[in-house]
Amino acid sequence: MKTTNTHTQQKAQMGKLSKPIVEKIAIVGGGLGGLAAAVALQKQGFDVHVYERAQEFRPAGAGLGIGANGLNFLAAIEPSIVEDLKHSGCDVRQAILKKMTGETVQSNPIRSRNLEKYGQPFITIWWWRLQQILASKLPPEIIHLNHRCIGFEQNEKGVEIYFEDQKKVYADLLIGADGLRSVVREKLIGDGTPHYVGSMSWRAVIKYNQELLKPDELVFIKGNRQRMFLLNVGDGYICWIFRKLSSDFSVSDSATLAKSRVLNELAGWDESLRGLVEATEAEQILEGPICDRAPLTHWSKGRVTLLGDAAHPMAPSLGQGANTSFEDAYELAQCFSQSSSIEEALTSYEKRRIERTQIIQTRSALGEMRYYETDSETSSRQTQEQSQTPTREEFQDWLYNYKPFLTSFAV
Repeated sequence: MKTTNTHTQQKAQMGKLSKPIVEKIAIVGGGLGGLAAAVALQKQGFDVHVYERAQEFRPAGAGLGIGANGLNFLAAIEPSIVEDLKHSGCDVRQAILKKMTGETVQSNPIRSRNLEKYGQPFITIWWWRLQQILASKLPPEIIHLNHRCIGFEQNEKGVEIYFEDQKKVYADLLIGADGLRSVVREKLIGDGTPHYVGSMSWRAVIKYNQELLKPDELVFIKGNRQRMFLLNVGDGYICWIFRKLSSDFSVSDSATLAKSRVLNELAGWDESLRGLVEATEAEQILEGPICDRAPLTHWSKGRVTLLGDAAHPMAPSLGQGANTSFEDAYELAQCFSQSSSIEEALTSYEKRRIERTQIIQTRSALGEMRYYETDSETSSRQTQEQSQTPTREEFQDWLYNYKPFLTSFAV
C-alpha cells in the first residue's frame, strides 16, 4: 500500500511539472507572423487562438522574398510549410539590374550562390498565398475573423482582450502580432505613431502574360531617386513595386489618383514598365508611406508580448520583415516549451530576439535610403566603407546563416 501511495505521489508530481505554464494563448493578428506563431505554439501542445480583424482571408498584400533564415525557421516550425511555399512561389535563379530605359546593367546568380553559401534557395511568393499556406496548418476553429482589437487589461492571473462590438476574450497570455500600427503595442509600450523613413511605395499583384521577366528572375530597375521591383510570385502572377524618395508622404484621395501618381512618376521609363502599371486595376494598387519604429529594449510586460512588425517594424530594403517574424515565432514557442514560468519564457524570448532585430532594423533603415543614391554617391560611400567592419558580405552571412539553436553574434 505504501508503494502504491508513493507511486501516486510521484505521478502527481510529474503531472505538476509537465503542466504547461499557460493554458490559453491569444494571438491578435492573423498575418504571417501571427499564424506562424500559432502553428509553432500548437505543435508544442498549447491551446492557441488567433483573432484577426478582417472579415475574411482574401487576396491581399504584395510579393515578398523568403530568404535562407526565414526558410530555416519555417522548416523548424513545420517542414510542410516550406514544401508548399516552394510549390506556390518562384525559386529565383537570377537577379537582374536594369536602367529605367529597359537596358540590362548587371545579372547576378541567386540560386547557386544561396545554395552554396546558405544551403537554401531564395523564394518569392504572394503574401496572400503564404498566409493561406500557414492558415492551412491550423484547425479552422482556432482562427477567429472579424475581431478588431481595441485594447486589453491584465493582472497576475490573466489578460482580458477587448474587441469591437463588445466582444471580449480571456487568456493566460496575449501575443500582439498586429503589425506596424499595433493596438497591443500602443497599450503596452505607448510609443506613438510610426516613423516615416522617407520613401513612398506603390505595389500590386496582377496576372500578366507579357514577358517582362523570365519565370526564375527577380528584376530591379533604378530610376532618378526611384526604384522599381518585379517579382514572379507563382502561377503566372507578377508583383510590381515602385518606390520613390519623397518628403511628401500623403496618400492619394482615391485609387484612380494613386494610379495616376505612379504613371506620372514613370514618365520617361521604358514603355513595357508603364504598360504593366496601366494594366493594373486602380483598386489593386496599394499606396502608402514606408515607416518603421525605433528599436525597443523590451517587448513584454506581465502576460503580454509582441511579435513581428508589432515588435520590430523595419524598412523593406533587406526584405526581412516576414523572415524575422518567422524567427520570432519559432523562438517564442521554444521559450514557452522550455521554461517554468511566463516571466522566464518572455525574458528568454527577448534575450534571443531583441539584439538581432535591433541590428536588422537599423541596417534596413540605412539600406532604404541607399536605394536612392546617385552612382557617384554610391561610389563615394563604398570607398569610405572599405575599411569598415563588418563588411557587407560578413553582414549577409550573419543574417542568412541564422538557424534554430545557433548562437547568434552581434554585427
